[in-house]
Amino acid sequence: MTVAAPRRGALAHLDDLRAALESFEEEVPTIERWGAELARRLSAGGRLLTLGNGGSAAHAGHLASELVGRYCADREPFSAIALPVDGAALTALTNDFGPEDMFARQVRAHARPGDVIVAFSTSGRSPNVLAAVRAARHLGAVVWSLTGSSPNPLAEASTDSLAVEAAATPTVQEVHQVALHLLCQAFDDSLTPQRDTKPSSRRPLARHHALRTG
Repeated sequence: MTVAAPRRGALAHLDDLRAALESFEEEVPTIERWGAELARRLSAGGRLLTLGNGGSAAHAGHLASELVGRYCADREPFSAIALPVDGAALTALTNDFGPEDMFARQVRAHARPGDVIVAFSTSGRSPNVLAAVRAARHLGAVVWSLTGSSPNPLAEASTDSLAVEAAATPTVQEVHQVALHLLCQAFDDSLTPQRDTKPSSRRPLARHHALRTG
């Protein structure tokens, strides 16, 4: 009997991605739950902060842009800030406070109790992402993370997390791209009964430092 040779190159990449997506399918109920919760919090005047490094920074920017703009259907804009996209702030913070604090300081500036932070990290071990998550939890924000294989420190530090069980970083990033689109769809679907209602005014900026995981 002839044994098929292992697929290599682009075909092997597609095989890995297919397997990772099939495994990730069981996480769809969690994404749908996140979308509904995000719609509820942002409709009540909350804010989304997103963050990550490298390719994960691109995911953070993409997610924020879909909420401020639109995913598929027209709707009201919602407050979402991608922390990696402000080059002036990032270079100033890195220069003055060090790279580990570059996201945490932005979180302390922008996050309020009940806001949502979505952190992307293929390793789940980036020090600056972990520092931001600790700051967010201290402020009472809800933290959701999308990571690579678990367990990892970011998943453990978050309020909730989704892990992509794949060995290759590009495969993890590709599934994260799909996940953020699924989250946007779930968000929009949860807004359907209230599409004609504008998000409420931003709540007062008073800070409350009690821990609330939500």
